[in-house]
Formats: sequence, C-alpha cells, structure tokens
Amino acid sequence: GAARGTGSGLRAAVACQSGVSLAALAVKFAARQRSPHCLLVKEHQVREGADTTHPPRRTLFVLNVPPYCGPDSLSRLFSRCGHVQSVDICDKPGPGEKKHKSTSKFFNHKTVKGFQVAYVVFRKPAGVQAAKALSQEGPLLISTESHPVKTGISKWIANYEASIVDPKELKAEVDAFMQDYDKKMAEEEAKAAKEEGVPDEEGWVKVTRKGRKPGLPRTEAANLRVLEKEKQKRARKELLNFYAWQHRETKREHIAQLRKKFEEDKQRIALMRAQRKFRPY
Repeated sequence: GAARGTGSGLRAAVACQSGVSLAALAVKFAARQRSPHCLLVKEHQVREGADTTHPPRRTLFVLNVPPYCGPDSLSRLFSRCGHVQSVDICDKPGPGEKKHKSTSKFFNHKTVKGFQVAYVVFRKPAGVQAAKALSQEGPLLISTESHPVKTGISKWIANYEASIVDPKELKAEVDAFMQDYDKKMAEEEAKAAKEEGVPDEEGWVKVTRKGRKPGLPRTEAANLRVLEKEKQKRARKELLNFYAWQHRETKREHIAQLRKKFEEDKQRIALMRAQRKFRPY
C-alpha cells in the first residue's frame, strides 16, 4: 500500500511478506516541498524462468509510485546508480508481459488513478545494490528545471489541455486507420478467392461465410455448387410431397374403415335389442 513520511525516519527498512526488507527512499517532486514522498524498493526476486522480462539480480522492484511519476522520472532518478536499461510501470505486481504499445494519439489511452509499482532493470547487478543504498541519503529531488514533473494544479491543467482534440489530427488518424483496414481486407479477400475451391493436403475444402446472406462469387466452382444445391432441394421437395400424399391416403382409408365398423356395430346392437324383447305369449 501507499506509505508516506515526514522526516529522516523514512530511510528505515520495513519488512514485507516475503521476508525481504524494503528500503525506503525519500524523494521530492519540488524543491519547496516540505514533506518528502516515500518510495519502497527491494531487489526483484522470482523463480528462475518465471519472469523473463525482469531478470533477477538486475531488477529493482519499486512500490508506492505516484501516478504522476512516469518511467522517465524513475529512469533519471536511478541513473546515478548505473545504466538503466528499462523501466516498466504496472498497476500491481505480477509476471512481466510484453505490453502492446499504442500508436494512437486519441484512442486506447489508459488513465492512471492510483499508486503503482515499477520494475527498474539495470545493465549490471551493482545498480540494484547502489539504488538500495540511496536510502541512507537525504531526500532526492526528482523534478528539475530541465525535466519538471507536473503535480497539483499544473498537472490538472496539462491533463485538460491534452483532452482537447484537434479535429484535423483526429480525422487524419481515422483516415489512415481506415486505409490500412481496407488494404488488409482486400488482401484477405484476394487470398480467399485464390484458395476458393482448392482442397488442402488432406482433401478438405475451406468454406467461408461473410454475412447472413453473402454474395456468391462468379466462379465455375460456385455455379456448380449452386446447381447441385438446387437439385437436392428439388428432390427433397418432391419426396416430401409424395409422403404427404401417402399420409393423406392412409388417413382417408382409416376413416372409411372406422365408419364401416361403426355402421356394423349399430346393426349388431339393434339386432341384440330385438332379440331381448319380452314376449309372454
């Protein structure tokens, strides 16, 4: 979780759940800032082969990173300890995965709301030990005149200015995306047309469907498939009509037999009643 301090006691080490101590680094984001912010650092330790993105012995694990502190700021902060190879900021600790870098200026931008964790990878293992030793020094200044870190009202103003969209730039990006999309779809359609009706190594023919009522390609193979389908449909319809006629005839004969039996039963009942009539003389 987040941890803050007000004096030199921030340089003390605190225990984490894994039993490895976290060194507390006091940093400031402005020269006139009275209370420094506390960054908790330790050597990143994982099972061998579990995290290939953040190699052990060369990776520094940093907790309590503010949302306004980016990778460039952390890289400048720890560059005094050695050459920083990469800085990866994540929402929570976890296995390192290669993230897809968004090239869009207007879309797929994630808004950071809370404190984060960071993985600082040094070129040599000595950089991790030197970074942990920074806890013995005074508060370190991250924001400088050449590389300022915007916080507070200036950060809000910068976010508001960045939220204003230029219609021309937005239109240019959308047009470029649609051109790439149309080119990709044309290549896929050309590939599908080339492979249509051609069986693979096992003799299977790939069948694709683009919509509820897709248009039929004007090829000889497609025409033959349509004719065969119509022929099967016609034969099925004739067979269904034949069975329907047979069913009607069977039903009609069954009804006639029921009527005939009903008349025979009426005559037999009438005969039995006549024979039971009382005749004393």
